[in-house]
Amino acid sequence: MNTIHLKVITPRKIVIDKQVNSVSVPTADGEITILPHHTHLFSLLIEGIVKIKKDDNEDALAIGGGYLETNGETVTVLVSRAYGQDEIDRDLTNKAVEQAKQILVHSSDEKERNEAMSILRRSVIDSKLLKRRKSRPV
Repeated sequence: MNTIHLKVITPRKIVIDKQVNSVSVPTADGEITILPHHTHLFSLLIEGIVKIKKDDNEDALAIGGGYLETNGETVTVLVSRAYGQDEIDRDLTNKAVEQAKQILVHSSDEKERNEAMSILRRSVIDSKLLKRRKSRPV
């Protein structure tokens, strides 16, 4: 089966650097899937879940915003953050959701409300990632 080289890079580390069959990413225009020999592409990424397939396994990462570039042989994903299910604490995620909701209900400060919305978006993504069936790492 054909593969494409995937690199997921954050400011702190290289999260993934391996051959995969496909990668699906959240863009500003919707989710796109990159396969081997994809046309050249540069795209803006939004917060969301990256799905990575290799043979019969599928893995997923939560990401912050960033960029994707591919030349058909390599996909480079540069994002503010990227982490898997193992790095998410369900209790802390649920607590963050509740705190963000309380701020949105009770605060009139625009900066506080924007921060709460950001935390809420990130927590919803984390919750979705936790609900995914955990498969073997790609």
